Amino acid sequence: MPATVGPRRRADAERNIARVVSAARESLSSDPNASIDDIAKAAGVGRMTLYGHFRTRAELVEAALADALRAGEEALSAVDLSGDAQDALTRLLDSSWSLVAESTALLTAAQGTLPAGRIRKLHAAPARRVEELIRRGQDEGVFRTDMPIAWLVSVVHYVLQGAAEENRTKRLKTAEAARVVTATVRSILATPHRALEDRGSTIL
Repeated sequence: MPATVGPRRRADAERNIARVVSAARESLSSDPNASIDDIAKAAGVGRMTLYGHFRTRAELVEAALADALRAGEEALSAVDLSGDAQDALTRLLDSSWSLVAESTALLTAAQGTLPAGRIRKLHAAPARRVEELIRRGQDEGVFRTDMPIAWLVSVVHYVLQGAAEENRTKRLKTAEAARVVTATVRSILATPHRALEDRGSTIL
């Protein structure tokens, strides 16, 4: 009997942790200011149980953000980014914007709690994917090269986060979001001469 107590307790603890992190993701996505009490109630556990796994609210916020980003990374890693860089960008943005909707609210919670360096580290993988795609588009001559690539990557994320916020506040319809995000980002990344050609064709 004693030999089974340890594994059983570990299994119970893992289930409780998963329940708390899931509740934190849901609660903070709805309200970035959700309290420990709110999250414990949503998870169906007591404060003591929650504090047994997460000593502070900051630890819990980080765990929720990391879990959301990990789930998003799994989804985005399955996106086909081969072939033409512009087409690959469209596929990536179509898959990205709705995932960002959740992480944007979590990011708001994290910004008031976690150091900026830690937040950047948690976002490193998504940023790296966008950077590699932009760099490839630059090599193909379809994305602009007159601005720092780090800035272009940041702008892409600003657009995604802005769309998520607009959607959350009902100013941007869900059905329109992917199209708006893609059109905005492609116009920003387009080489200046291509942007002028696209503008001219639109006017004609």
